[in-house]
Amino acid sequence: MLFACFGATVLVPALTGLSVSSALLFAGIGTLLFHSLTKKQVPVFLGSSFAFISAYNTIAPNGDAKLLPYACIGVAFAGLVYLILAGLFKLFGAKKVLRFLPTVVTSPIIIAIGLTLAGSALTNCATDWLIAIISLAIVVVFTIWGKGMLKIIPVLLGMVGSYLVAFIVEPSVRASVIANVSQAKWIGMPFAWSNTVFGINNFDKTLFISAIITIMPLAIATCSEHIGDISAISSTCKKDFIGEVGLHRTLLGDGLATIIASLFGAPANTTYGESTAVVALTGKTNPAIQRVAAIFAIIFSFCPKFAALISSMPAAVIGGVSLILYGMISAVGVRNLIEQQVDLTKPRNIIIVSVILCLSIGITYGIGSVTIGIVSLSGLAVATLVGVLLNAIIPDKEN
Repeated sequence: MLFACFGATVLVPALTGLSVSSALLFAGIGTLLFHSLTKKQVPVFLGSSFAFISAYNTIAPNGDAKLLPYACIGVAFAGLVYLILAGLFKLFGAKKVLRFLPTVVTSPIIIAIGLTLAGSALTNCATDWLIAIISLAIVVVFTIWGKGMLKIIPVLLGMVGSYLVAFIVEPSVRASVIANVSQAKWIGMPFAWSNTVFGINNFDKTLFISAIITIMPLAIATCSEHIGDISAISSTCKKDFIGEVGLHRTLLGDGLATIIASLFGAPANTTYGESTAVVALTGKTNPAIQRVAAIFAIIFSFCPKFAALISSMPAAVIGGVSLILYGMISAVGVRNLIEQQVDLTKPRNIIIVSVILCLSIGITYGIGSVTIGIVSLSGLAVATLVGVLLNAIIPDKEN
């Protein structure tokens, strides 16, 4: 469970400039909180969410430490969407609420999330194509031909394998790693107060509003992803967690974990498919396993040397791994459209999907953002809002 979930959990802060130690700390705390709110029955681990990477990069380009807290504010407000949906599910039931968040809206958003991140993956790869290709090759080999546990942790293997190669063949990488790790302490605090939401100086109201409006709509896609993950673990364990525990409890746990993590400068949390894969492989459905993994995550978070080792990872290593990961995000969106049998021969559906994709990709790589008054909106934010609006106003003639 540790190997399966830690690789992706530490990769997100490495991609965004957030704290690796903080990510581990609040992944652990978030997992324990989730379990306490879901009757300790659902065997999942909460790790760093990839869905918000583009949002962090939009608000805080190149991991700007002064701007990251504002991005975290936006993610915290996205966590509030989880709480609102949890309340609506409790009051009206999942079926009625999900009518407003159909697959024809959520899946194109997921596709767009992966595609809008493709540019950053290639930028990282370009720093050293040889290392990036090695990283990518390791992930591909173990994803396709790996057996047992090795098939579940290809991302971690890609990171570790290409990192070792870079350490051996690149003197500059070796010198940087040795210097950073040797200077770091063995024990230290996982986060600095100045890097949290509470440490913001010279508060920028415009950036505050922009971050919220830009990032909150992404929760529509991540909540859909959450529901899919709970359905997957239910199927794996042959238990109806949606009925027995309730989506209102799982969404509440995921949302609160995300809000708390964001306030303290950690990435948004999400229920990990890697955790479900380990359960499926081992047949061990006892949720205590995830809770023990969470405790280990908290312990590792107090080791700055471990964080320094991760933070020293060459950009090309991250680029090679993220190149396939971002593609996988888009592929999940495509798979959802197919599995839910969304009829793209219907004009209504093709209009919604087309507008979402064109707005998100076009704005991101064309004009960068849309400015309305003092607020600047990313392509994903505009596409999500327009997609929800189109779904609401264009009639479905079959219903």
